[in-house]
Amino acid sequence: MIELLRTNDLVVISFVESLMRDADIACFVADQNMSIMEGSLGVLARRVMVDADEADAARKLLADAGIEAEIKRD
Repeated sequence: MIELLRTNDLVVISFVESLMRDADIACFVADQNMSIMEGSLGVLARRVMVDADEADAARKLLADAGIEAEIKRD
């Protein structure tokens, strides 16, 4: 799996998960339980991960949704 985006914005994460689910692209939100350890301060960003085979389709989906600025660049 590769990192598609990294953010502290829970709304963006929820939106991305919804987009991926509707497009039938498997994704995984990493580090979401780390907020418990950090005290919910929002210091540690969550990462949205996708399979490398679906990364291009996922990036295009985010660009089409108007949130390409959130996409992690290599």
